[in-house]
Amino acid sequence: MAYTEVSGNRVPIRMWTDPNTVEPQAMAQLYNVTKLPWIHGLAVMPDVHYGKGATVGSVIAMRDAVSPAAVGVDIGCGMTAVRTSLRAEDLPDDLRKLRSGLEEAVPVGHASHRTPVDPRRLPEVRSRDWDEFWDRFDTLTDRVQRLRERALHQLGTLGGGNHFLEVCLDENDAVWVVLHSGSRNIGNELARYHIEEAQKLPHNQDLPDRDLAVFLTGTPEMESYRNDLFWAQEYARRNRDVMMGLACAVMRKQFPGVQFPEWISCHHNYVAEETYDGVDLLVTRKGAIRAGRGDLGIIPGSMATGSYIVRGLGNPASFNSAAHGAGRKMSRSQARKRFTQADLIKQTEGVECRKDTGVIDEIPAAYKDINEVIAAQTDLVEVVTHLRQVVCVKG
Repeated sequence: MAYTEVSGNRVPIRMWTDPNTVEPQAMAQLYNVTKLPWIHGLAVMPDVHYGKGATVGSVIAMRDAVSPAAVGVDIGCGMTAVRTSLRAEDLPDDLRKLRSGLEEAVPVGHASHRTPVDPRRLPEVRSRDWDEFWDRFDTLTDRVQRLRERALHQLGTLGGGNHFLEVCLDENDAVWVVLHSGSRNIGNELARYHIEEAQKLPHNQDLPDRDLAVFLTGTPEMESYRNDLFWAQEYARRNRDVMMGLACAVMRKQFPGVQFPEWISCHHNYVAEETYDGVDLLVTRKGAIRAGRGDLGIIPGSMATGSYIVRGLGNPASFNSAAHGAGRKMSRSQARKRFTQADLIKQTEGVECRKDTGVIDEIPAAYKDINEVIAAQTDLVEVVTHLRQVVCVKG
C-alpha cells in the first residue's frame, strides 16, 4: 500500500495506515512532533498507537537533535530469531518439559540470574569483546555507576510485559526460537536520567510537549546521552544474544545434535545515524525496525498469532523502516477489564504458555491483526516466512 500524507506543521506526516483509525491522542502526539524546529521528516507505521513519550510506531528523523523520551525507557528493545535444524516432527506431543526448561534457564519478570552468566561459555553467543564492553560501563553517567552488578546479573534475562521467548514453526515446519527483550533496568535508568536532564534545558521550555525535549548536537549533554544511548543499545543486543545462547543450550540438552544455522536480530526502539536527501540525520525508531533493501527483520504478533520474518525493500519515504509488531489496540487496563481467564485459555489454544490472570493484558485480542499490519506495508517489506508459536514464555 502507498502511504497517506497528512498535513503537519513543518513537515507532512507519512502514514502507512488509515489516519481515521488512529486514536486522537496519538494523532496529537504526531502533530506535535511536526512542530519541532529540528524535524526533517516523520513516518508512521501500521502498528501505530499512543505511547509514553512519543507515538509507538513512529520514525522521527531530526537534524542535529534527538529526543530521549521519544526513544523511550527500554533503549534498544528488539527481537532475535534463530532457525534450528529441528523439524516439527522432532518435537514431543507434550511441550511442557521444553517450556519448563526455557523458564528455568532464562529468568523472567523482575528476576535476575543468581550468578552472572559468562557468555564465553555459551557456544552459540556471537557477541565478542566482552571485557571491552564492560570497561565502557565506567564511562556512563554517574547516575548508574552503582548499578553495575545489577546489570551484570540481568544480562540474559527476559523482563515482563510484552517481552517473550518462543518456540515456533515456520511454513515448512522448521523449528525456530524467537525472543523479544531490551536493555532491562540499566536502559530504563539511563533513559529516565537523560529525559529529566533534557527537560531542564532552556531551548526546551516552549515546546508543545515537554516529552519532546531534545539534546542538540555539539553540546556536552548530547555527547553524554549519545555515549549512554549507544552503550545501552549494545547491552540490549547482547542481552538478547545471551538469552538466545541459554535457550539454545536448553534445546541442545533436550534435542542432542541440534544445530542453529540462521540468526536474525533487530532493534525496534533506538537511534541510528543515517543520511537521507543528502542530509545527515538522527533517526529515532520508536516501535519500528530498519527495513533497508535486503535487511532481514522480525515483526511479531501476539501470544497466539505468531511472527513474520521479513526482508526490507529500502523505501526512503519511510526512512527505510517498517512496523515492529502488531501494535496494541487497547490499553493493558482495558484488556484486564474486558477479558477473562477463560478468554485467554480459548485464544491461546494449542500454545504451551501461561494461561493465568497475570497475563490477561497480553491476550491476543488486545492487539491489532498482525496479518493486516503486514498487508499495509507491502512497499516496505516482503514476507520471507510466517512463524506460529507452539511454546510461549512470558514474565
